[in-house]
Amino acid sequence: MKVIALIPAYNEEQYIAETLEAVCSIVALDEVLVINDGSTDNTRGVVEKVRQEAPRPIGVLDLAGNQGKGHALNAGLAQVHGDIYLFLDADLGRTARYGQALVDPVLRGEAHMTVARFVGGQALGGRKTGLGLVRRLAAWGVKLLTGQKVSSPLSGQRAIRSEVLERLGELPRGFGVEVGLTVGALYHGFTVLELPLPMKHRSYGRGLKGFWHRGRQLGHVLRALWQCWQRGWHP
Repeated sequence: MKVIALIPAYNEEQYIAETLEAVCSIVALDEVLVINDGSTDNTRGVVEKVRQEAPRPIGVLDLAGNQGKGHALNAGLAQVHGDIYLFLDADLGRTARYGQALVDPVLRGEAHMTVARFVGGQALGGRKTGLGLVRRLAAWGVKLLTGQKVSSPLSGQRAIRSEVLERLGELPRGFGVEVGLTVGALYHGFTVLELPLPMKHRSYGRGLKGFWHRGRQLGHVLRALWQCWQRGWHP
């Protein structure tokens, strides 16, 4: 089976090199594609430098302007063709290596989609994370639409079989993409397995920037839940 990692990146020059180096250590991977979502920093230059010495192929897809995570993933999926896709955030740093644990159960046929449940504190550098309001709302929405309880509806770290993505069609844009994936997969009867993994990523903290980010995320999640309802993904 061909396994492809898709990594959407927007202004991730600080962590993208470590992330890619860790991703390249994942034995199961055949290919890596970075979707540069209109970055205005040196993300593209850092990726290009890593590509020159990487032990496996790393492709780059440059998007015109920042169009959001869901759009970036849709654009990436249109460019490559595999049997299993590994979605990873660009700010995981060295902890991206735990992507192997996400791929293995899918390769063994134990799940159609695996989701990382962060354990041991999810913020790089030990910063405080948010208060969990958006996550709880997303989990409530998933339960309402599918009748199933999940703990990590917003986790962007997932391994997914191609037939799941083909069945669901275009992914929701923005930060609602994970909720759409979870609801769609569960509604259509696919097996979703949440795995506790010691992954970490950048935290926006509890300052103004953090509240602004979570406010946008909340809007995207609500829109994604509504779109799922409109598509008939509910009891």
